[in-house]
Amino acid sequence: MTHLHDEKIKFLEEKAVAIRATIIEGLVEAKSGHTAGPLGMADIFTAFYFHILKHNPEDPMWEERDRVILSNGHICPVLYATMAHSGYFPVEEMKTLRKFGSRLQGHPHREYLPMLETSSGPLGQGLSQAVGMALVDRLNDGLSSDRYIYCFLGDGELNEGQVWEAIMLAGKERLHNLIAIVDRNNIQIDGFTEDVMPLEPLVQKWEAFGWHVLEIDGHNMEAINDAVNEGKAIFEKPTVIIAHTIPGKGVEAFQRDYKWHGNPPNKDQGANALAELRTLGGQIVSEHE
Repeated sequence: MTHLHDEKIKFLEEKAVAIRATIIEGLVEAKSGHTAGPLGMADIFTAFYFHILKHNPEDPMWEERDRVILSNGHICPVLYATMAHSGYFPVEEMKTLRKFGSRLQGHPHREYLPMLETSSGPLGQGLSQAVGMALVDRLNDGLSSDRYIYCFLGDGELNEGQVWEAIMLAGKERLHNLIAIVDRNNIQIDGFTEDVMPLEPLVQKWEAFGWHVLEIDGHNMEAINDAVNEGKAIFEKPTVIIAHTIPGKGVEAFQRDYKWHGNPPNKDQGANALAELRTLGGQIVSEHE
């Protein structure tokens, strides 16, 4: 994975805006789905699929690919939109989001979209799946494998006891080939995380279970890239990246409002959001000129 130069950062920032627009278009067509989380994670997914991940859209089941596990499956619009923009399927297919018979279900369904690594929906299960994959790779290849297992989790999902069982096992087994990314956006469907079930002190909790812990601005491309690079340099334990994000990022009316966790924009709200994103895209171009 190479260092990010200015032109690549500009490319990634512009691509993230395009992915946010695709998310909005899909949600408007679906008339259901989750808005805040997908918009908030667009920068991270863009950095992964267009710079960090070892993958091949022309050969989705390439044996040496990195594995991506989306544990909080309800934010799948950002996964679908990013995969579409990176060439796994046509971007226009996002208009079928959540439609009956679509490959793009409201939660990832591997039987419908085989290039997914897992199906997800019930929260709290993804990290256990990722731990299993990391263990299998180590058993098969020892320390020689250069494949990484990346597991994306929501912060509200950390209310699930199953997650902490997986965290404990990964720490015990010193799974250096496992990197977890927590979307620390501070909201969940019922309100703010610290009101529903406080998570802090979150860093110290992960450290207590034997993980290398990093905190970053989840909208800073360089910070995302540097954190993954550091995680790959740690050989004695798994790494978790706590990514502080703004839910609804890119659309002011949606930002930091937990009510957008599980609600889609209507047609007018979507049109306003797309106009705002077009302006944001223009600003990114100007900033890099």
